[in-house]
Amino acid sequence: MEEKSILYQQSKIFYRLIGKGKPVMLLHGFGEDGDVWNGQVSFLKDHFQLIIPDIPGSGMSEFIQDANIETYAEIIKAILDAELNSNGTQESISLIGHSMGGYITLAFAEKYPAYLNSFGLFHSSAFADNDEKKQTRLKAIDFIKTNGAHAFLKTSTPALFTKEFTSAQPSRIDELIEAGKIFTSEALIQYYNAMIDRPDRTNILRTFNKPILFIIGEHDTAIPLQASLQQCHIPSRSHVHILKHSAHMGMWEEADKANEIMLEFLR
Repeated sequence: MEEKSILYQQSKIFYRLIGKGKPVMLLHGFGEDGDVWNGQVSFLKDHFQLIIPDIPGSGMSEFIQDANIETYAEIIKAILDAELNSNGTQESISLIGHSMGGYITLAFAEKYPAYLNSFGLFHSSAFADNDEKKQTRLKAIDFIKTNGAHAFLKTSTPALFTKEFTSAQPSRIDELIEAGKIFTSEALIQYYNAMIDRPDRTNILRTFNKPILFIIGEHDTAIPLQASLQQCHIPSRSHVHILKHSAHMGMWEEADKANEIMLEFLR
């Protein structure tokens, strides 16, 4: 594993490089960092060159003021230009994003489709937030302002998993909550505002003529099953998989199955 960084708007953005072969980038979601993919990295590193960034304000990457989903997409381009395209040639990649990482993936696909040979939405959606979802996010912002980032993650993180998983592996939930101590309230609030403000990007599903992967959690309350299924018919080349024992964290809840799905798609 090699840790590298780029400078973007005077902030250091960190990413890891693991493995060799066809390049694949894995984008983490809200309240996570690149380590959330460790179970996939150990499985996929013998098949692909994995690029695992920390989104600004997460993990080892520094916070950037006034950033939004489009800013994060530009950072992905900067990493790819530094890592793969510095010799004047453009190498295409597969980009898979979890939750908020999927929103960034869609923004990147909208502006830089030539960089991609495929992309995946892992518990994510091309639909914009409806009014109910926006209100939920605004209430979360109010909670964070009053109680702080770690108190919010301690409260909200268990709901990302099925009750069966939280009962069977409480230490994994604690691990994610403990890792969340690094987050500032400023970063989490910025992420929420970025998600609230993002536009509907279902047209990207319609116009992107390469394979698109959908991994859906049957018990996901953040990106509900039926809402996820509504977008799967839009692309011309959809690969749809439902994790029947997962909520919003299928890369942990059903790691082996998720790994096989990703390997099959990426191959």
